[in-house]
Amino acid sequence: MGSGAKMMNNSTMICAPLMAESVEQMVIHMHKAKEQGADVVEVRLDHVVDFNPLRDLAILLQHKPLPVVVVYRPISEGGMYEGEEEIRVDALQIAGELGADYVDFELKVVLDKQVKVNMPSGSKVIVSCHLNGSTPSKEDLDILVGTMQDTGADIIKLVLNVADITEIERVFHLISSCQMPIIATCVGERGFISQILSPKYGGILVYGSLEEKPIPGLPTLQSLRQTYKVDYINADTKVFGLISKPVSHSKGPILHNPSFQHINYDGIYVPMFVDDLKEFFKIYSSRDFAGFSVGIPYKEAVVEFCDEVHPLAKPIGAVNTIIRRPIDGKLIGYNTDCEGAITAIEDALIGTDSLFRLLRKGCANDKLTSISPILGKQFVLVGAGGAGRAIAFGAKTRGARIVIFDIDFNRAKFLASAVSGEVMHFEDLVTFEPEKGAILANATPIGMHPNTDRIPVAEATLKNYQLVFDAVYTPRKTTLLKDAENAGAIIVSGVEMFFRQAVGQFNLFTQGEAPVEFMRELVLAKF
Repeated sequence: MGSGAKMMNNSTMICAPLMAESVEQMVIHMHKAKEQGADVVEVRLDHVVDFNPLRDLAILLQHKPLPVVVVYRPISEGGMYEGEEEIRVDALQIAGELGADYVDFELKVVLDKQVKVNMPSGSKVIVSCHLNGSTPSKEDLDILVGTMQDTGADIIKLVLNVADITEIERVFHLISSCQMPIIATCVGERGFISQILSPKYGGILVYGSLEEKPIPGLPTLQSLRQTYKVDYINADTKVFGLISKPVSHSKGPILHNPSFQHINYDGIYVPMFVDDLKEFFKIYSSRDFAGFSVGIPYKEAVVEFCDEVHPLAKPIGAVNTIIRRPIDGKLIGYNTDCEGAITAIEDALIGTDSLFRLLRKGCANDKLTSISPILGKQFVLVGAGGAGRAIAFGAKTRGARIVIFDIDFNRAKFLASAVSGEVMHFEDLVTFEPEKGAILANATPIGMHPNTDRIPVAEATLKNYQLVFDAVYTPRKTTLLKDAENAGAIIVSGVEMFFRQAVGQFNLFTQGEAPVEFMRELVLAKF
């Protein structure tokens, strides 16, 4: 379904796991979960201090504003309960008798005949299994699910601790082939996409945390509703995502997803924590995985996995966008970083130079009007990785004199040779004196959240730069940019580069025109 197609709600429920230490707090958190968009709450009794089943369950179920899943997890299954097993199982039975909407029993308990699956009160039974070791094969997972189905449960639930994002594909296969309602999720940052994409394969429930009680590896309730809009994800939804390591810093989802929704395009953009590019592209070869952004540290390495590379990206040797061509499924690599960064720098210089603007405006000669404000300037580039290569080639096309520093001298030397620039040792950066009016571009992660107090150059040298650009965009105004502004330089945030390259990516993703003004308003509001 593309632009202009009408998207319909699916039946997936959003669940908030609650782990308060008192019944009173649990009730408060249930109401907060409802306010933040939950359809159901999972009450973790094993977190309640001095839990009394009859008294506390009565309070919880009398004051619930939403359907409740009651869970009482022992340590052996990843929970907190350390007492006698019989007492724990009895408490879950009581929850059913008191009218809990769902009661979660571990598979082991059911197989040991410690509990009857059919609840007399009409509560639905979830039979769950937590796998803490290596992820089983598809065949072994199918056997496990068959065993769980044979218990007579209303719903089955699997929780896996994946070591690699490629293992999640087995979970997607499991969800789509299961013959009964199933919840299947993977924990941790590498498992994040299992939460977002579960509705695409028919999952009945996804988990989201309270805004004020974040849980590592889980999206918030608000992001599930507002950013990802998981209730609109369906089998036809095209998947896009950022391939990176780390990936939690990415702002892509809060820009691309609302923009997809704005033009009614049936796509979803997710962060993808990738450890092995070769295995990733091998496993996620379906045309449903229609395109990717590429981040640190893969912009150069990913080139070898592209079937074709766009002519503008080929000399750069780095790709930040990949499209799976619909007609043949081949991966085509592009680079939207180059123009995104250089035009941001040029526009900032032109915007502050009234004489240059007048000269350009008054020129009838096309060659004169195309002159770049960085022509002939010393362009100091820190970082010769994927982003650095894109910036260097952009600066070369504008006639700048490029000086390159990188912690890997050979990499810097190779790039300098490609752009007819000068290479210098990284350790000399702290004493390097740039020309007056030079441009500085940081294309390293130095200064990125959470290590925000670092800058790549000596602060005393910032007074010589006319403009300082930082490719880092979290935070929006880095320490480098703050110090440069104090020194009198024009500053350009990585957010501006991010916005411009994202517009280029969006056009490639959708094969249409990005809603540029809408996207700019999002950037101003959210970044």
